[in-house]
Amino acid sequence: SFYTRRCITEDLSWSLVTVPPLTELCLQHIAHNFENNPILNDLLPEHQKKVVERLSTSLPLTVTANTVSHEEYWKRCCMERWQVCDVSNYGDSWKRMFFERHLENILKFFIPNTTDPEQVLELIPLCKGYVRKLEINQFLPPLQVDPKEEGHDLSDAEDEAEIGEVYKHHYNLKELVTSLPHLEELHLIYDVKSCGMNFEWNLFNFTELDCSNLASAVKMCRNLKVFKLTRSKVDDEKIKLLARNLQHHPCLLELDLSHNLIRDHGAQALGKLISHSRLETLNLCNNQICHLGAQALAQGLAESSTLTSLNLRLNFVEDKGGEAIGRALLTNTSLKRLHLGSNNLSEPTAAVFSQVLAQNTSLTSINFSCNHLGLDGGKQLLQGLANNKTLTELDLRHAEVEQETDFLIHEIVWANREAVRLASLQHPTTEPL
Repeated sequence: SFYTRRCITEDLSWSLVTVPPLTELCLQHIAHNFENNPILNDLLPEHQKKVVERLSTSLPLTVTANTVSHEEYWKRCCMERWQVCDVSNYGDSWKRMFFERHLENILKFFIPNTTDPEQVLELIPLCKGYVRKLEINQFLPPLQVDPKEEGHDLSDAEDEAEIGEVYKHHYNLKELVTSLPHLEELHLIYDVKSCGMNFEWNLFNFTELDCSNLASAVKMCRNLKVFKLTRSKVDDEKIKLLARNLQHHPCLLELDLSHNLIRDHGAQALGKLISHSRLETLNLCNNQICHLGAQALAQGLAESSTLTSLNLRLNFVEDKGGEAIGRALLTNTSLKRLHLGSNNLSEPTAAVFSQVLAQNTSLTSINFSCNHLGLDGGKQLLQGLANNKTLTELDLRHAEVEQETDFLIHEIVWANREAVRLASLQHPTTEPL
């Protein structure tokens, strides 16, 4: 007999499972070719997720900005670029965080007459839907060219000063910020963080042209709620210009001008602003406001129905200014928080505030720290607090008040705070205390 032997070779490890489905191959191709052909919104949600997971964070923003809305992708972009990423500061939106920080970074290192302005303007259509807050803590001046190299004859000192002025102006924010419809907060510091060996005082100047540009920009930001311009050597003339432009702003609620050079004339302009705007918070900490400026602010306060917080810490208002503010609070019913720390106040101011504490029912917090209220001043405040039920915070540290008086005041204020807390537990409201 004749036997035929048949051998079948077989790969035992082979399986259909190792062949990617056509859908998977298509998704791989879409992700790989995304820059040239960004297909995403037409896909099923689960397929969109798979494509987004494969997308590179180095794709041009012109491709991804208005195509990719998935937070996972923007989270990767943020985490790869910045070490610290607290998304709670950005309304819990990674996409918003990316565009705000990306834009801020470009503005911080923008050099006028050197950096192409298009670098900023081309971002507007990409980021305008997401930017709500900008914090820019540095503005670089133009690079200063040696005039001798340019062939100018600078024998005349005035010409030298004029050319020097040209090199002080900073980036004009107007075209950018007026094109961001959702911008609600703008925090600016006209400063240079690290100038190394190239130190010159004019690097830190907030010029008249800067101020004029900024004033018209802020005036046109119709949805702006918070404006902070701090540590920028802002003086009276510049504040008058800014206040004029902000006077009838429809949305502005908070204005922070702390750590500047504002004196009495600037404070007078701000007093007018308080009475002619919807402003709720004004911070003038660490300026050079004396009693005339404080009196003007007091007049604005007497006419205001919206201001809830005023910070005058580290100024020079003294008793004439302190008394004026106290008298304004005998009629004002909106102010809740007042900071008068470090203003060289003494017993006459405490006497007026004794009357305020006896009558006013809106103030919840007063800070008199680092003043010279003295033993009599402390007793006056204690007397005024006898029937007060609304004050929940009174700071008298380093105010030279007698220890026993301070203890009795603290007991009353603490009792008021407890009563408010218990009332809020029984009748919860959406407003924070």
